[in-house]
Amino acid sequence: MKMKMLIPTDGSDNSNIALEYGIYIAPKFDATITGLHVIDVSLIQGPIITDISGAVGMPPYDGFFEAIETSLNEKAQFILKDFQQRCQKNGFVAEVKKTIGKIDQIIVEEAQRADVVLMAKKGEHFHLKEGGLLGSVAEAVIRHCGKPVMVTPEKFHEIESMGIAYDGSEPAKKALKLSLEISSQAAWPLTVITINTDAKNNADKLCTEAEELAGRYSADCEMIILQGKESEEILKFIREGAVELMVMGAYGHNRLRELFLGSTTTNVIRKSSIPVLLTR
Repeated sequence: MKMKMLIPTDGSDNSNIALEYGIYIAPKFDATITGLHVIDVSLIQGPIITDISGAVGMPPYDGFFEAIETSLNEKAQFILKDFQQRCQKNGFVAEVKKTIGKIDQIIVEEAQRADVVLMAKKGEHFHLKEGGLLGSVAEAVIRHCGKPVMVTPEKFHEIESMGIAYDGSEPAKKALKLSLEISSQAAWPLTVITINTDAKNNADKLCTEAEELAGRYSADCEMIILQGKESEEILKFIREGAVELMVMGAYGHNRLRELFLGSTTTNVIRKSSIPVLLTR
């Protein structure tokens, strides 16, 4: 497996953690790294600038928007230079790209030329309407790019083992295949978690399915069955420190069901202290 990794960066500490994970993972998969910085078009011509100028009682002067764009371009060049230098210190020659647009849309477009996206769950502008955890950039990328997305936490930990939450859905089956491929190549032991959420006791059947698929790979794989609510059991497993990477099929339920029941995927990403690799 040879990967092309796309790592969006805004220069924040959290996005640098995503890069740190990329640098750690890349040698195991002979991966290339591309750094992407998107200048948010709304910071140049959107309502944010208008609101700021209105609040101080001064209309934008001639050349105001050009000055803002110049400043943002200079910042982008600094961020991408630092990105390349961090890679060079670790023996990688990274490609970098700068563009202007809506952040999530540009990341989704660029992801089509990559195999996996690594991104922070909280970026530079996570406190703003369009920034932040899920419900904005991260969620939009996960839902629409069609490629695996690794959402990284706020602290880096070396990956020595991995887990996958398996519920028998099509996204979970795809995630299991990817997990087995990664486990085989990186030599990270894999734990397959199935969860009994009702009295039907479907977990045994799911374990059998997973074992049959795992038998086709050389991965070091074990199965465990947990009882309880999906997100709570997955997070408890993560907190126990058994693995350093969790894999999930993203958003197994439709949006209407999520509205009433919440999303296991969202809950796990929000509270996880380790990277979560999601497949669509």
